[in-house]
Amino acid sequence: MNSLARVEVINTGTELLFGSVVNTHLSYLGQSLFPLGLRIQRQTTVPDGAVIRDAILEAAPRSEFILVTGGLGPTSDDITREIVAELTGRSLEYDETIFARIKERFARRGIRLTDRISRQAYVPQGASVMPNDFGTAPGLYVPAKEKVPHLLLFPGPPRELQPMLENYGIPLLRGLLEDSDLYARVFRTTGLGESMIEEIVGERLTSIPELEVGYCARLGEVDVRIIGSRDAVEAGETLVCTELAQYIVSADAKDIEQVILEKLKQKRATLAVAESCTGGLLADRITNVPGASAVFLEGSVVYSNEAKTRTLGVPTDLLSSFGAVSEEVAKAMAEGALNRSGASFALSTTGIAGPEGGTAEKPVGTVYLGLARTGGKTEAEKLYFPMDRRSFKSIASQYSLNMLRRGIDS
Repeated sequence: MNSLARVEVINTGTELLFGSVVNTHLSYLGQSLFPLGLRIQRQTTVPDGAVIRDAILEAAPRSEFILVTGGLGPTSDDITREIVAELTGRSLEYDETIFARIKERFARRGIRLTDRISRQAYVPQGASVMPNDFGTAPGLYVPAKEKVPHLLLFPGPPRELQPMLENYGIPLLRGLLEDSDLYARVFRTTGLGESMIEEIVGERLTSIPELEVGYCARLGEVDVRIIGSRDAVEAGETLVCTELAQYIVSADAKDIEQVILEKLKQKRATLAVAESCTGGLLADRITNVPGASAVFLEGSVVYSNEAKTRTLGVPTDLLSSFGAVSEEVAKAMAEGALNRSGASFALSTTGIAGPEGGTAEKPVGTVYLGLARTGGKTEAEKLYFPMDRRSFKSIASQYSLNMLRRGIDS
């Protein structure tokens, strides 16, 4: 069995180390490159400037490919292309086509072109240009030379890097690589902790020859990752799907909100939400998925009792008898959202995020989730998540979406 080609990622930018910009590149690059047989072995973040040279030289002996992000802009601290030209013994050559593209973009947006912009039109001799469809700095592929492996240089902003990799970088890399005989599956699960999942399937998975097993736990969900030969991965997949079937959200690392929207579209069904304790997070997660407008009708954030009654028609006597955080009110909120919107399904959340407001009967962290459906019985579920407010909202929204996922399939 062949090993995956070794890749290192060097993210450049002082702002990444200051923490003023969150570095999101590694997750995207890792997931995008693996199907090609490329595996990221190490990631390094360095500030702008000459230290980029040291990072490339350090990574070179242990890599077949190095991906560098950032340092391709027009300012004096953007020196990635100059360093790469020096390390590979290549001169920098002016490319009029690149500059014409930049000028056209500036003219279209009505922005004045400064003298510094022309720096982005210089290319190391023999390098291939990856056009930037969403910015000015082009990406560059510099072939391996002597002790320096293949180098791919990308702009730093994700909105520029991601489409460039997808449209130009992936096809370029595919042409350089032989087919890999390694396969991978990532099962996204929710409802069980990492240790419980390993207890159920871990020992049997690791006993499968040539199968690498890993787990990635996040708030409210766990990824089960298996990598190996086709036969090994198929054996692992059978085991995971048999033992964890009810907890598997997707078998291709899709987020639960994306899976739900796909299910709703398949059934020609629609959705509305009524939120108290999650404060709009459910609607935010759903509408972050492209195409959500095809199934998502509306959302209501009804934080006060008065809003629950005025917007959703929750009876005042229900609120006074059982309290806002109760099974009865969760059901009434879901039914109110269903009736108001005319949707096929409606979700509701009501709980105590804390740190104050809890009682002995209903401590901080208590949440009730409701699910109503057209022509079906309304459900409610009580859960307990004693944690900080932000985490409470996140995990409550996760379990609410999972409740809907199960409801759509039932």
